[in-house]
Amino acid sequence: MSNVITDIRSRAKREWEQLEALPRIRVGTALCGNAAGATKVLNAIKNELSLQGIQANVHEVGCLGQCFAEPLVDIKMPGGPRVFYRNVTPESIPELIATCLINQKHISGSTLGSLGDAHVQEISRMEELDSWRHQVRIATRNAGTIDPGNISHYIAQDGYSALAKALTEMTPEQVLEQVAKSGLRGRGGAAFPTATKWGFLARTPGDEKYILVNCEEGDPGAFNDKGILESDPNTVIEGAILAAYATGATFGYVFIRHGHDGPIKRTENAISQARDFGLLGKSILGTEFSFDMEVSLVGESYVSGEETALMEAIEGKRAMPRFRPPFPAQSGLWGKPTNINNVKTLAYIPEIIRQGGEWFAGIGHGRSTGTAVLCLSGEVVRPGMYEVPFGLSLGAVIDEIGGGVPNGQKVKLLQTGGPLGGVLGPQSMEIILDFEQMAQAGAILGSGGIIIGGESVCAVDLVRNLVAFCQFESCGKCFPCRLGMTHLVDVLDRISSGEGMPADQQLMESMGKSMALGSLCGHGQLGFNPVSSALRYFAEEFQTHIQEHRCPAERCSDFMHKPNRTRPLAIGGWYAR
Repeated sequence: MSNVITDIRSRAKREWEQLEALPRIRVGTALCGNAAGATKVLNAIKNELSLQGIQANVHEVGCLGQCFAEPLVDIKMPGGPRVFYRNVTPESIPELIATCLINQKHISGSTLGSLGDAHVQEISRMEELDSWRHQVRIATRNAGTIDPGNISHYIAQDGYSALAKALTEMTPEQVLEQVAKSGLRGRGGAAFPTATKWGFLARTPGDEKYILVNCEEGDPGAFNDKGILESDPNTVIEGAILAAYATGATFGYVFIRHGHDGPIKRTENAISQARDFGLLGKSILGTEFSFDMEVSLVGESYVSGEETALMEAIEGKRAMPRFRPPFPAQSGLWGKPTNINNVKTLAYIPEIIRQGGEWFAGIGHGRSTGTAVLCLSGEVVRPGMYEVPFGLSLGAVIDEIGGGVPNGQKVKLLQTGGPLGGVLGPQSMEIILDFEQMAQAGAILGSGGIIIGGESVCAVDLVRNLVAFCQFESCGKCFPCRLGMTHLVDVLDRISSGEGMPADQQLMESMGKSMALGSLCGHGQLGFNPVSSALRYFAEEFQTHIQEHRCPAERCSDFMHKPNRTRPLAIGGWYAR
């Protein structure tokens, strides 16, 4: 292994050990924490420590994934475990500091759990909690533990050791071989084998090649890409450098949606620090390999998450998909060979190279190897970001990890894979987390967002909102998508208003086929998914709206006050009333 990385790691580990000599306080300041008031809590902690004259190391960390417990503060006394305090307020800080740091006791009623070899008897271990015990944390292994603004924290946790191993002990072909052995598939939605995708770029000649990291993440209910970049940006940067080494790429861009300040600032800072440490730029770690990268921002365009539209946006154009072929590996960004990978996909790479592809392949279910980073939101007791192995059932994810639906309700539906994904019924709780099984059920895992709906949710109203989002976000380049989405919204609006007609279901299916056949990218090709999957599981609810002009869930009742709609609706030249 490189002497350079050995020296860097030794310094980083000494710095980490020195931090343990004083009390350590970590405050989660990712998007979820800040939304709950973490910044005020952090300021209150600093003020109280100054007032009391107490020395302690205070760090901002990312998202531990227990978003329901934010603001989340963990306190570690020298030699003791990390003790997590949930839903902390600025007003509670004086008592928290006095009890934990001065009296060296714990406020057991406010704790979430503890982590570490040492144990506090009256506090549950995190490993015992339903929200934690199913997890296998690989992509999120450092989230909530290290300061994402300090590269030494990442290096102290064996960060960049995979890069050093690859550059000094492995050829690019051997790196690619380990990724192939891992069975890793893209985590952006398509689930395409990562090694195969990299192989296309590796075999394409060129003096300039690009690695693009996709963090557009505009899906409602998905926040894991942002969560990883906010919590541990260096694992993504190291993964991108390894991808570049395996494929011969020369430059990289981390593509982040404009306005996501946390991920943007922390990623920019991590890139700058990596460059200062000789981990980016020319002659990385004293080798002949050179690679650099930067953050690229774009406006709020959902379609820019499509890989060719993403390249258009980086080039300063309007984010619209390109015709293929040529494919990006042959002619991508600025006409040069290019690979696009999701944030989560690259976050796995360092551990795959460090521990071996067979280790990763030993986790998961069938062809779905490794883990899935899931975002639970909607009507669920414990919303959050959880990394679980493939093979776990959706029921275990929702009921055990997420705590089920509040107020004793039962799960009525799950919306998975973003607005272009599927709507599943309660029987889907038996489905195994697996790319193929999810597809057979009429849904996709997508980026990992799962929105839970209880018994009071109306499937028709939910689908109408999903399709309205897709219609609004359509770039308009393809006629079938542009017009098809608009007509789908009109029909769903009519149904939810109590003015549906018997032919509406067949009409929507006809539109869906046209969109799938005639659209250039997945936005139009998959645009009918929410409707088709909802019709599969909630056909009776659609029929009640259409035939009886009422909403069983009583969510659409406010709109059902015009029994005779007179406005004609144009559907491809045919008028319905």
